[in-house]
Amino acid sequence: MPKQKTHKGLSKRVKITAGGKVRHKRAGGSHLMSGKSAKRRKRVAGSAIMTGATAKTVRAKLCK
Repeated sequence: MPKQKTHKGLSKRVKITAGGKVRHKRAGGSHLMSGKSAKRRKRVAGSAIMTGATAKTVRAKLCK
């Protein structure tokens, strides 16, 4: 059987932490900042941990 390939587009957008969690960048932080509140801008600036079934699918696509 051939090996499963890593999804290259996804590998550029997420990172697997040492503990196996999926870290990703939050949506909405690239432009139009003046219309967003300071609280929202600060939240969007950081990264987040992906949970649930989505994280499981991501790990499978990254072959980890």
